[in-house]
Amino acid sequence: MVIQVILVAFALLLLLELWRSHRAQRRGINERRPVKPLRSYPSVTVIRPIKGLDAGARDNMRAALEHGYPGKVETLFVFDDHFEPAVPLAEDAIAAYRDAGGPDRADVVFCGQPPRGRTGKLNAMIAGLRQARGEVIVFADSDIRPDRDALRRLVETLLESEKNGSAFAPVVVQQAPSTAGDVGYALLLNGLYGPAAAAAAHDRGGTLPFIMGQFMAFRREAIEAIGGLETADGQLVDDMYLGMRVTQEGYKNRVSPHYVPIVQEGMTSGEFARTFVRWITFSRSGLPGRDFKLASWLRGAVFWLGLVAAVFALTQGMWLAAALNLLAPLGTALSINRLHASLGGAPLSWRQSWVGFAVLLAAPVIYLNVLTRRKVSWRGRSYELSNEATLA
Repeated sequence: MVIQVILVAFALLLLLELWRSHRAQRRGINERRPVKPLRSYPSVTVIRPIKGLDAGARDNMRAALEHGYPGKVETLFVFDDHFEPAVPLAEDAIAAYRDAGGPDRADVVFCGQPPRGRTGKLNAMIAGLRQARGEVIVFADSDIRPDRDALRRLVETLLESEKNGSAFAPVVVQQAPSTAGDVGYALLLNGLYGPAAAAAAHDRGGTLPFIMGQFMAFRREAIEAIGGLETADGQLVDDMYLGMRVTQEGYKNRVSPHYVPIVQEGMTSGEFARTFVRWITFSRSGLPGRDFKLASWLRGAVFWLGLVAAVFALTQGMWLAAALNLLAPLGTALSINRLHASLGGAPLSWRQSWVGFAVLLAAPVIYLNVLTRRKVSWRGRSYELSNEATLA
């Protein structure tokens, strides 16, 4: 009897923590800090490193050129070499833009292979920056599809205060998923990472000590203050590291209230598992301290402690305790699904709603894989890692 009372009380504590975390993350999503329009808009260079061929690559490039920004913009598509499969798509997009009378500069840039100790993305960013003419420097991943307000809102966020050295726009998966891998990817971003970042930014007045770098902007003087982009040499997660360096130099890293769609279609379960491993690997060296990671750790703890307690109670014939503890893992999966929808993700069908539970169930295996491996594959390249998950 005493054990059952303890297990019931334990279940109630888990459910209370689940409610608290869900409420905090929902508040972070809903209460985004607004920004005001600028009196005048500076010139911008948007540098888009591209490796491989993304889903919807042609439309992503078209959206990059149809930016809607009220100032002057130059767009640089940066590739390793002429043999990259997306080069013809970029050239076609630029030609169509010029034929339609587009007034801004758009060009293809080749950066070559990265030197040892530097990621391919960082190498492309450095090459693009050498040719950039804009007053504000923006870096955009090739798999995002920003709307006509995204760039303007990002620059407004950056220039809201002289204290801001960098800014980034959170990303969201909006399209309806077609595979279990697509669902897992959407829940990982919209149900776990995105809400945790929104809650952390809300608690910090709209700032974070790192960058989620799919769409990020810098003042030129902030880049100079940190010693240039080369300061991220040796880092696997260069964008998060650059955000940390900016804050170390006394600037703020501001989060834009305008979300940007990221495009992912047709992901297999195996591809999602590899993505999950890669993201956890990135978080090891990319996220500073423990406070941001704590939200995900607590969510996982609620799931697994509830599941283990439920199984134990069930083996002892304590049906009430088993049922209450089972609500913790089920509620955690439901919370992830609800946060996904709150962030702007497409509603999941009943046949897809189980994926969140499966993702949390597989998390220990993913973490074990991360801790035992010293290599990560990313956009066609393999990187050897140190014990701290930086480049070996």
